[in-house]
Amino acid sequence: MIILIGMPGSGKSSAGRHVARRFALPFIDTDQAIEEEIGMSIRTFFEAEGEEAFRNLETAMLRRLVEEGRPCVLSTGGGSVLRPENRALMRQGGTVLYLRATPDELFRRLRHDTKRPLLQVGNPRGKLQQMFKARDPQYRDAAHYVIETTRTPVQTLVNHIAMQLEMAGMAPQDGGDEPPEALPQRSEGGSSCSSPEHLQQAVR
Repeated sequence: MIILIGMPGSGKSSAGRHVARRFALPFIDTDQAIEEEIGMSIRTFFEAEGEEAFRNLETAMLRRLVEEGRPCVLSTGGGSVLRPENRALMRQGGTVLYLRATPDELFRRLRHDTKRPLLQVGNPRGKLQQMFKARDPQYRDAAHYVIETTRTPVQTLVNHIAMQLEMAGMAPQDGGDEPPEALPQRSEGGSSCSSPEHLQQAVR
């Protein structure tokens, strides 16, 4: 399993899809998977249940994916490293790459974002700087490798990720038993993950 971590806007989802295609692996975005499970956007869930409840769902999803051990490229939520348990699960589950970008670069990419609940504040640049200062050590703790993404085009970033995996001898030799796929969107219905009831039970 190739696991991508980093701040919101660091390129995990966009680069992850390209890396998955290059190595003929399925691509899974944990935020999308959670939205599939709960039947609503993360922002809506945040507003209704709070951050702690969401972090419980996030840990349960990550644990299940790691325990399944399915070869894939996994893009994780920006706050997934906040819990030591999650960082341990990721290092146990595969090769972890921290896609690192500066707060100014992240703000440039996310200044018009309306979906990420933690950035819906009066001073999103300041919030990103605060989050980066707190999380950067945790990303480094979880990661096997750090890849700088500031001002890096997606295709160049994909090449850097692939090169790092190949140099480390950790690039997949094949795509496993299944063809590459993207996680279904909500409008398509269903996903490869278990039911919302199973996920809710997992976090109790």
